[in-house]
Amino acid sequence: MTPIAPHISTFLRERLPHQRGASPHTCDSYAYSFQLLFEFASQRLGLRPSALTLEQIDAQLVMDFLASLETKRGNSPTTRNARLAAIKSFMHFVEYRVPALLEQIRQILAIPAKKTDQPLIHHLSVAEMQAILNVPDIHTRASLRDRAMMHVCFAAGLRVAELLSLPLTALTWQPTPTLHIQGKGRRHRALPLWQQTAEDVRAWLAVRGEVAAPELFVSHQHRAMTRAGFTYLLHKHAQRAAQDCPSLREKSVSRHVLRHYLPFLNMSGHVKKSADMFGNQRSRHAKSHWITRHSFLGYRQFRKLSSGS
Repeated sequence: MTPIAPHISTFLRERLPHQRGASPHTCDSYAYSFQLLFEFASQRLGLRPSALTLEQIDAQLVMDFLASLETKRGNSPTTRNARLAAIKSFMHFVEYRVPALLEQIRQILAIPAKKTDQPLIHHLSVAEMQAILNVPDIHTRASLRDRAMMHVCFAAGLRVAELLSLPLTALTWQPTPTLHIQGKGRRHRALPLWQQTAEDVRAWLAVRGEVAAPELFVSHQHRAMTRAGFTYLLHKHAQRAAQDCPSLREKSVSRHVLRHYLPFLNMSGHVKKSADMFGNQRSRHAKSHWITRHSFLGYRQFRKLSSGS
């Protein structure tokens, strides 16, 4: 029997970060995938995670684990496929270290990814987004932060992870206010800010103060904002905005919805440029993203159209 502990430790500590150069987000995602797998295997086999062996992680156990993710945890097929990808990556690593398990590894590698549906991507209208931005009281420090944070999120089309980890050094003011982002897949983007967005960010920086945290947006405890904290603030402001904007009552305003603001009128019509701007490699080949990514050029054109100029 081959203990799994030394192999998984080497995989997570050496193989991913140093040999493969995986990002911290990828390493954390893979580690969480194996945490879930080992919890499932421990309950199934009645063993502690440290006592598990490679021989016990066979194809049937992996398939049962993937099924439990969807049935018991309520995960989507996309999440299920991500967990499977982590397991397969580990098996590719192990097949060179434990040749005796090649047949078992081959069976696991043969487990197919599940096909996923492409759901309709929802978005907010101009009036709905403006109603949410108008909720925070600009006379308090926290409200200035909330307004600037939400404004940057939808104006730059940032993922929530990109928004919350955004350092002060990513923001430059000359010659044009611009955010420099290293996002998913280590793709770099330079995103010019709208004038009103830049003004909101300046207002926040004026009251942010000198704090140890390097992130642009910090909590009242002078720490980096968390996903849960941002989600809570977004839902709070969206619920208040729904009182003046009834259409918001019929929509679920999530963190991801802000990335699809002005989906049709503000599209640039250039799929590759839009993909580069928003860090979405697949959008270069998917027409569904043409109407779910806005560009700054499209925004200026829309403003001219709406103002009648």
